[in-house]
Amino acid sequence: MKTTVILVHGAFADGSSWGDVIPGLEKDGFDVIAGQNPLTSYADDVATTRRVIDAQSGDVVLVGHSYGGAVITKAALGASNVKALVYVAAFAPDANENLQALLQQYPSKIGGALVPDAAGFLYIDRSQFKEVFAADVSERVLSVMSATQKPINSQTFGQTYETPAWKDIPSWYLIATDDQAINPELQRMFAERMGATTREVKSSHVPFASNPAAVVSIIEEAAESTRERATAVKA
Repeated sequence: MKTTVILVHGAFADGSSWGDVIPGLEKDGFDVIAGQNPLTSYADDVATTRRVIDAQSGDVVLVGHSYGGAVITKAALGASNVKALVYVAAFAPDANENLQALLQQYPSKIGGALVPDAAGFLYIDRSQFKEVFAADVSERVLSVMSATQKPINSQTFGQTYETPAWKDIPSWYLIATDDQAINPELQRMFAERMGATTREVKSSHVPFASNPAAVVSIIEEAAESTRERATAVKA
């Protein structure tokens, strides 16, 4: 049975943000699903991701970008079919942490670029989108990303997290070294703390768009390790 890769987007994006990663994974024989989280609340996003996980009959490699890392950290709890977690320039909070405090401890340019709408949902200021989020993509991709932002409920950044799945599930982390949204030092802290297999790529916050081959590579590395462990257990 094929391993299924589930891709979980972050804030200010949707599942189509993985558009340059999906064909590479499918070409190499993986089933791929890019979830569509509502970004209305952390609980809603976790529940949406968990439904996708529970619908799979085989092994799953669960991948999260940015805020999507916080989502997979909870959604994978107790999911026996999730064999690996892959964090792509992503949050990986521990129990009792929240994203707002982590961003204050490891400052980046994202805080000053966020603009709320009347309902308290946050966007990135269009004039700052390139610098903060996607400095190394084509002008066409940049214009589409900026125009199609999916806003996130501002209350999500104050969410206090619970026991993380990365304490029990093998994890991989792709650090984006030129990231202006999540400080690369914060990413390194996450990766070291969880004991992740870590790779680095010279990229803005969106390596899935600026360097999709690096994203495909680390996902496939995680999947191959999962297969090797399963084979060893059977032997």
